[in-house]
Amino acid sequence: MTTPLDLTDFAALTPAVIEDRCREAMAACDAGLAGLAAIPANSRTFANTLLAMEEATAVVGFASGVYAFMASVSADEAVREMAREMDQALDKYFVGLAFRDDLYRAVREFAATPEAAALTGEDARLLAFELRDYRRNGFDLEAAPRARLKAILDELVEIGTAFRNAIDDWDDGIEVARDELDGLPDAYIAGLKSREADGETRYRVSLDYPELFPFLSNGSSERHRRELFAKDQRKGGPENLARLERALALRAEAAAILGYDSWASYVTETRMSKRRETVADFLAGLREKLVSKGANDLAAMAALKRASGDAGIINIWDWRFYHNRLLETEHAIDQFKVAEYFPLDRVLEGLFSVTQSMMGVRFEARPDASSWHLDVLAYDVFEAEGAEREPFARFYMDLFPRPNKYGHAAAFTLRGGRRLPDGSYQKPVSAIVANFTKPGADRPSLLRHSEVETLFHEFGHILHQVLTRTERGRFSGTHTERDFVEAPSQMMERWCWEPEVLQGFARHYETGEPIPADLVARMVAAKNLNSGITYLRQMFFACLDLAYHSPGFSGDSTEVAAELHAITGFGFTPETHFQSGFGHLFGYDAGYYGYLWSEVFGEDMYTRFEAAGPLHRPTGLDFRRKVLERGGSVDGDVLVRDFLGREPNNVAFLRAIGLS
Repeated sequence: MTTPLDLTDFAALTPAVIEDRCREAMAACDAGLAGLAAIPANSRTFANTLLAMEEATAVVGFASGVYAFMASVSADEAVREMAREMDQALDKYFVGLAFRDDLYRAVREFAATPEAAALTGEDARLLAFELRDYRRNGFDLEAAPRARLKAILDELVEIGTAFRNAIDDWDDGIEVARDELDGLPDAYIAGLKSREADGETRYRVSLDYPELFPFLSNGSSERHRRELFAKDQRKGGPENLARLERALALRAEAAAILGYDSWASYVTETRMSKRRETVADFLAGLREKLVSKGANDLAAMAALKRASGDAGIINIWDWRFYHNRLLETEHAIDQFKVAEYFPLDRVLEGLFSVTQSMMGVRFEARPDASSWHLDVLAYDVFEAEGAEREPFARFYMDLFPRPNKYGHAAAFTLRGGRRLPDGSYQKPVSAIVANFTKPGADRPSLLRHSEVETLFHEFGHILHQVLTRTERGRFSGTHTERDFVEAPSQMMERWCWEPEVLQGFARHYETGEPIPADLVARMVAAKNLNSGITYLRQMFFACLDLAYHSPGFSGDSTEVAAELHAITGFGFTPETHFQSGFGHLFGYDAGYYGYLWSEVFGEDMYTRFEAAGPLHRPTGLDFRRKVLERGGSVDGDVLVRDFLGREPNNVAFLRAIGLS
């Protein structure tokens, strides 16, 4: 028998097991929904309609969260391929459920009852959201356009799966000689794959983040930086470019069928922003504030390049390199030396210490927990105080790169929290998947400070997911508006810049000495170095995503990317198509602006910790109760106002990125 937190025996998963479990889940869901649909209209209740629907679909959600998840993390190619097939099958199954007339009729019948009219809180919100979803799925339309809409959504599932798989499977890089790795430390070079050719050792620098970004930041050969950057900008290949443009056309068609002027208008209707015009105004206003900062950033880097005898033109493959040089020359910061104070084990200790203290919880390692790879760590979550002695959640940490593994950093909900029919609470389980440098035989995994930020950010999502206390699965954890969901995670990054916090856990991996106070002060002083460039690049991504999904898009995604690339301050690299590897265009489609939008709220919420102290437990507990535990059970703007006790504003955000 498994404990409530043991989801499955991951080691026993085979392609056949994954297929069987997923198909069994769909069959069980069908059976549950058939019983629900057969209930007479005059017998409809909340329990036998909406709760029964949640219970029936939960088994499919579990299959998606656990078995289809193997597509992103399994080291077994056959398991990964079957998980991908089932991921697509489950996504299509969910699309099919959203178009079932019998389920729509059941919800409408319940909505007409006195019990429905008397609903409050999450239950009223659940009914309202279900009715809204049916409207947005075309149930006000005739049969023919609704059938076409379903066909479009089915095809989009297929395209999205193929698009993401192509990115995860992409394997490219450059080969260089040892002397062409000048500027990179021996530990980095030792971690590269190598081969002997014509009597010399050739080293391969891949597109994996632990190899890509250090090379772009430190490799002294501009020719090789350009070559590697261009290869990264072609990730996914021409096939993914064709998939993307087909998806963009399908989304526009779907929006038109439903009566929207664009996919962006369709998407933003259910977000905090409500309207695509609001998003466009937000981005335009922020861009206006960033332009002068970006120009000053470029000028400073160009001056440094001229001082070294070059022409002084900063290309996009140069900026990380000259950013790093400015860190060294103006702030005496060497990123690799800084990384020596951030061995992964110490960073995890610091992350856990901060969050456990603030949130009133305790994490306990579970080396005996079943997992999908030897590198994966598991932790159970307990209340730090009180009579409850059982864990109420679990999270996994899969932190190192592997071939064909998910290539970015993200938090996945394996099983969400919700109230079960017997009155107990389903214990949530989540996982961080990332790609940090793997430890060597004589050297631990040392994180650059930007990677420490990434870890804190993703753990913010984990806290959101495992601390949830919503009654209904529909609103569990990070199931909130997409343009709010990043706010708690972006706020978590702020602890990486607090001297009190850093000096509490950052220790040199060899000497054990704490990170020097003057180094922390220099890091904080350099925090907004080139912030104009950094945020203009985010602006470009957001504006491009919005343009792809707004009225007037030509259909040529590269043409639009080249046109909007001027936002970054850099020229467009010819014969590249970075959008073919821009995974956020599936999942965050017409929603990438949410990273910038939600950062405004994250920075504003952090002002309470600035006032009380970064480790002030009462404020942390208030954040847990008023924001994290409530998930999507209320609107994001309500969560922010309740926590702040006032209307939010952008003052803290502008200050945090170096703008007055």
